[in-house]
Amino acid sequence: MTKSPKERSLNRKILKRLNGNPLRLAEILLEDDEIRAMQEYGNTVSIKRLGYNDHGPVHMRVVMMNAITMMELLQQAGIQTSLQSEELGDFDDSLCAVMLASFLHDLGMGIGRQDHELHSTYLAYPIIDRILKDVYPEDLEKRIALRSLAIEGIIGHMAHHTIHSLEAGVILIADGCDMERGRARIPMFLNTSPKVGDIHKYSANSIEKVSIERGTELPVKIRVDMSTEVGFFQVEEVLLSKIAKSTVKPYIELYAGVIGGELKRYL
Repeated sequence: MTKSPKERSLNRKILKRLNGNPLRLAEILLEDDEIRAMQEYGNTVSIKRLGYNDHGPVHMRVVMMNAITMMELLQQAGIQTSLQSEELGDFDDSLCAVMLASFLHDLGMGIGRQDHELHSTYLAYPIIDRILKDVYPEDLEKRIALRSLAIEGIIGHMAHHTIHSLEAGVILIADGCDMERGRARIPMFLNTSPKVGDIHKYSANSIEKVSIERGTELPVKIRVDMSTEVGFFQVEEVLLSKIAKSTVKPYIELYAGVIGGELKRYL
């Protein structure tokens, strides 16, 4: 299957950021034909059948990049992951779990929008099992812990189910931050008649840039720049609601505003 220029660019950026087991894991995920076929089909259902935004290979790569960035910022601030605080693994192990969840969280869109996070869990389970056996061939206990964390991240990414680990909390926010206008480009072209979910694509189409960087008061600063005020829907109804349910909320600064106007601080 041919990768788009955007996918190839994201692949290079992801691989450049990693080493050790996270790098090995990323190399497998990014080249796995079964995963890509499932992501592509989920995207077809999302865009062509349902009229929603991108939920395919590009989206899941963006979410993975967001998650890696957040994990690094938390580590730099001295924040331990759940796996570290429970003395069951190190930062790289937690990063592997987060990467698995971020890359597989929307597989369930191939079945439908409703409860897609639940569908994603059983579709992702055998893939997670297969890949972890490759990356951690001699460590059954570590594979079980990482598999459970990844499933928690997947099932919790819509903020409909309570999550408890820091790792799963990262997924919520990393997913919510993928709302720049490029994500709405295809459904804007394909769908002209009003449909349920239109507000998502129109609001996403007004988001010019989402930045994740070191905060001034807290470890992570998220800034959302938009061209029109309809973008506040994405911030307030999608991103802010996910942050509110995330275990990472205490470490987040959130700013949003129309370009050229005043930035509003939410957190």
